[in-house]
Amino acid sequence: MLPGSGMRKIKMGVLGVGEMGKRHAENLRRLVPGAELIAIADVAEARAKQVAEELEVEHAFGSLEAMLELKGLQAVLIATPDKFHAQAVIQAAKAGKDILCEKPPALTMADAYAALDAVGKAGVRLQVGFMRRYDPAYAAAMNRIGAGEIGTPLIFKSVGRDKDEPPMAALQSGMNGMLLYSNTIHDFDLARWMMSDEVAEVQTFSTAATRPEVAKYGDVVASSVNLQYRNGGIGNIESYASAVYAYDVRTEILGTKGAVFVGSIEQAPAVFLSAHGSSQALADHFLTRFADAYLAEARDFVQSLLQDKPVRVTGEDGLKALATAVAAESSIKQGRAVKVTLERSATT
Repeated sequence: MLPGSGMRKIKMGVLGVGEMGKRHAENLRRLVPGAELIAIADVAEARAKQVAEELEVEHAFGSLEAMLELKGLQAVLIATPDKFHAQAVIQAAKAGKDILCEKPPALTMADAYAALDAVGKAGVRLQVGFMRRYDPAYAAAMNRIGAGEIGTPLIFKSVGRDKDEPPMAALQSGMNGMLLYSNTIHDFDLARWMMSDEVAEVQTFSTAATRPEVAKYGDVVASSVNLQYRNGGIGNIESYASAVYAYDVRTEILGTKGAVFVGSIEQAPAVFLSAHGSSQALADHFLTRFADAYLAEARDFVQSLLQDKPVRVTGEDGLKALATAVAAESSIKQGRAVKVTLERSATT
């Protein structure tokens, strides 16, 4: 018998079963004992039906509205394109469902606040999908930082490089946020979580030199965001949409007594990396690198519901990471450092 198989289960539905949503659905169906996946919804109803059939899930729908009418549904996992997150959270909250929503919670501060207001008014739980917090390496690093092993954290550095650039169709659709919202926002969350401090100001340098056509859609190929913390710490986050050699995520936190490195490439003194291979066994995709984290995230969400406890990664966490992304984009447009603000009307 699987652990927890005799206990009460949370009846869940997944909204959006593209690449990421399908992985979430597979985890809930097969690997989260406290969850019972009873429904799948996608604007492409044929895709919803196909995934439901593959996973032996009884109900498939072509809209969130239809799924929310399903009797017994208790919680919804939202994995739609970024543009639709906030509205889906609002709808699910109004229907009284607990929510696990992929990042970002919204693409504007106004929409993020509207979503959080709906959650608060309905009295439901909202967890934001910052799955790196659940990655064994990051969790271990944070435990040691919290235990004081590196002293007071002073410098935060993070690298996030996707292997393959997004197709132009993804940019043209306008359904996903730019690099800062879809990729770097994970690092913005780590930046405040691992330093136990809030980012006060950012300055962003960016380029689309190798792919100038993305600029007309308001996006960039690579960015470097400098961070200034409220309590004096500093940091830097590099993001790159087309590294070709691997999916490469690494973080360093330097403190007054030592340092911790997460995901460092080993075997010094030199490692050569290209699209044709390397001397290292490298991850090629985020679903490969963070497979354990996605599963642990879903398990933790379900356990929070079963035990009637607050979720660990809150809507407020999502809001603060979004505020940093908004300021970082504004810095690109203004060509100067920009303060991070939690004002509802903050825009770029």
